[in-house]
Parts: sequence; structure tokens; C-alpha cells
Amino acid sequence: MAVTSESIFYRTPVAQARVVVTGLSAITPVGTTAQKSWNNLVEGKSGIDLITQFDTSDFTCKIAGEVQDFNPDNYLSKKDQRKMERFIQFALVASEDALKDANLEITEELEEKTGCLIGVGLGGLQIIETNANVVVDRGPSRISPFFIPMAIANMAAGQVAIKHKARGPNYSVTSACASGAHAIGEAVSYIRRGLCDRMIVGGAESVVTKLGIGGFSAMRALSTRNDDPQKASRPWDEGRDGFVLGEGCGMLVLESYESAKRRDARIYCEVTGYGATCDAFHMTNPHEEGRGASKAIELALEDASLKPEDIQYINAHGTSTKVGDELETQAIKNAFGDHAKELLISSTKSMTGHLLGAAGAVESVFSILALKNNTAPPTLNLENPSFNCDLNYTPLIAKKRNFKHVLNNSFGFGGTNACLIFSELEN
Repeated sequence: MAVTSESIFYRTPVAQARVVVTGLSAITPVGTTAQKSWNNLVEGKSGIDLITQFDTSDFTCKIAGEVQDFNPDNYLSKKDQRKMERFIQFALVASEDALKDANLEITEELEEKTGCLIGVGLGGLQIIETNANVVVDRGPSRISPFFIPMAIANMAAGQVAIKHKARGPNYSVTSACASGAHAIGEAVSYIRRGLCDRMIVGGAESVVTKLGIGGFSAMRALSTRNDDPQKASRPWDEGRDGFVLGEGCGMLVLESYESAKRRDARIYCEVTGYGATCDAFHMTNPHEEGRGASKAIELALEDASLKPEDIQYINAHGTSTKVGDELETQAIKNAFGDHAKELLISSTKSMTGHLLGAAGAVESVFSILALKNNTAPPTLNLENPSFNCDLNYTPLIAKKRNFKHVLNNSFGFGGTNACLIFSELEN
């Protein structure tokens, strides 16, 4: 049959599938499961402490949010561990936990319409450091044959797909600190368009290394409150002096509503809104009026067919940087108008630190649990809000309120912005 322009470009419109969350997991500085992490957040327990992964004697910043109780021996053979950087190990373990939580096995009949997207900001910095030293000290013939597969960002998604035989779309989304949120938003679009029935999606990062800490320190982006690590991450507080680097992974199982109902799955919520923009302004600073961030919020609201007053809670980007915190506040005011004062807002980075490429995914898990539990986790260390930071950031103590729709903000270097809305399921 001849292929015509009509057959290529004109097709019968198909109603978009609804997308629901049926499984979730988290490996964070405050716990190696989603529930443990959530419980510690609500109780205001910080996972930030002195760095243990390398000697910080020569570093101005000596603190981070490390995952303390993750033992790969409990999940992976020694042979497999030697082939996988820490961020890949996180992704494998968390994806398996999320699938178990969803009570979902990817059988042969499901493989082709199951995809996997995992946001990663920087990838395998530790293996890069190690092999850079090897090539200088011992020559190129001594570089590990696993160096490249361990370092490249997409191997988190690749290894997860190999493990679970997910043969649909598979790649890494890399958009700095918005990577995990962008991965979720793009995965939603695959299901909405009917290209996949389910997606294993999230973000993973582990760059608490000499290069990671040293690089951000050179930018003067990190807190140096080394004498009191758990007080160092203080979003919107007058005493903030930079963010705290963290590591970890957050994973979701997304399914079409029809797929979830067919197998009588437990549904956490519906993903109703996704907005993505760019500031096109500066390589590290947000737009000076918060324009890109506020537009991403507005697009997410439009996508979800919601009004500003329909949102009850925001898990903010809230990094604890002087410029970023003030401009996110401005962006929220731009997007929500008078309703901005009615919102509960919090930054869980005050307890986990900033997980970079994993942040948007981990904080999506926290947003979903906030919705499920009708609870806004606190912003730790917010004792003296800055003059321009005058919204309700849920200081120090968690707050209960009935939630129907919650928003997760994620913004990154390069001016990239991603916002997600999670909603109570309406049948």
C-alpha cells in the first residue's frame, strides 16, 4: 500500500490514558525504604552528618547527606557490585522494591509495553576519579574494562531494564537537579499516549566524592557549617550559607489506570500535571523574577485542569541557597497569587540534603506520601526566615491538613524547571 502524507500525519485522535502510581520506594540519607524515610522526615530527623566516604581534611565542606545503612552485599553479588557504580546499585535495589510494592512482576506478555526512565545528574564520579588516577599512575592498559559502563548515566536505567526485562523505552534523563522530575513527567507522556502501559521511573545519584564535594565547593555553593552538620541545611532561613550534597534514589511504578484496575492494584494517587520550562537566563542562577519556575507551575496546573487554589501543599525545591530560596518564593507568588499565603510548603532537603539528579524523584515519593497521609513534613532549621521569604514553609514541626492535590518543584542549573502534580484518585 502506498504511504501518503495523510496516513503519516492524520490519525484518529485517541483519548489520553490516565496515569496512576502503584508502587514506590526510596533510598535516602534518612532511610533505605520509603516508609522509614517518611517516618523520619515527619519526626524531623536529619540524615546530614560528617562525610565518611573519603578523607575531608583538605576540604572546606566536610558534611553531606550520606546513605548510611545501605549494604550492597544484602542485594547484589560481589561480582555484580564490581560492575556497577553506587548510583546504579541504588537504582537496582529501589526499582525492585518499587515493583514489590506494586505487587507487579514483568512477565513475558508485559515486557514490550514496559519502559524505564531514570534521571541521573552526574553519573559515576567515583569511578571516573579512580580511573583518572589509574591512567596517570599506571598507564591506560590498567583502566578497568567496566569503567565506561559504570560511569555513564544511562546504565542505571539499562541495568534495571535488564533485570526486569523491560523492553520499552529506556534512557536516562539528565537535566541537573530536575532530572528525576523530568524522568517522571516524560514517563507519564508515554503512558498517556498509549505507547506503554507501565513505566519504572525515578532518579538516582551518588556523588559524595572528592570531585563532587570539591567541585561544588569551588563554586562556593555548599554549606560549611561543619561543626553542626544537622543544622547546615536551612532553607529560607536567614542563616543559610549554601546547600548540603546528598545521595540516594527514588523510584515509582507508573501504570495506566486501566492496567492498574485490571489487576486490582493498590493505587497511591494519580499523576495529573506536568510542566517543564527553561529560564534561558544564566547557567546557575534562576531567572531574577522567577519567571521560568512560575511558568512551569502554571503549565502543570493547566495540564491537570486545576486552578491555583486547588493545590494544598508544595514540596519545594528549597535548596538552602541565598538566591534560589528567595526566587522560588517569588515564583510561587507569581503562580498562585493570593493563594500562596494559604499553601503549606516544605523543603525535605533540610533533612536529606540535595540529591541532585535523584532529588525530583525522591521528593515525588515524599509528595505522594504527604498526599496519602495528609501531612506536610517540616522544614528543619527554619528559625529566622529571611525578609523576602514570607510564606508558610512548615517550620520545624509537621502539620496535618486534608490534601487533594500536591505539587513538587524541581529546578536545575541551566535554568531547567520541572513541576509535577499528584492528586487523590477520583474514580
